[in-house]
Amino acid sequence: MKKIIVTTHIKDNKNLYEVAHIENVPPNFLISAMLGLIIGFINGFWGGGGGMFCVPTLSNIVGLPEKRAHATAILIMLPLSIVSFVIYIIMGAFDGMTTLKVTIGFVVGSAIGALILNNIKNIVLNIIFAVVIIASGIKSLI
Repeated sequence: MKKIIVTTHIKDNKNLYEVAHIENVPPNFLISAMLGLIIGFINGFWGGGGGMFCVPTLSNIVGLPEKRAHATAILIMLPLSIVSFVIYIIMGAFDGMTTLKVTIGFVVGSAIGALILNNIKNIVLNIIFAVVIIASGIKSLI
């Protein structure tokens, strides 16, 4: 395997500090990180929706099984959503009362969805996911 080194530095007025140095980074790590950058941009740009790109990316490019791709996408979206949320708070671009009301539904719906995900067949999951994406695309065009 070809040796790949990833190093990150921070420089102040006088010194250059090495804050990360990783050797023998597998190429799929770099590809995954680049895909994460793109999905993070999509999530931040549209204020969500990165999951529609994240799940197919994790299953088709990274090679995760369907259920694991869905579960991983949800976990990935958490820090992305928190960062986007903080930026939107700073910009004053949200409605607090609406956020509270919708969050209650999201929490209950997320728990139900996570329980169902464990008991659904992959083919059914793929069909539901495809229908939702297609319906969202059609709705966006209308």
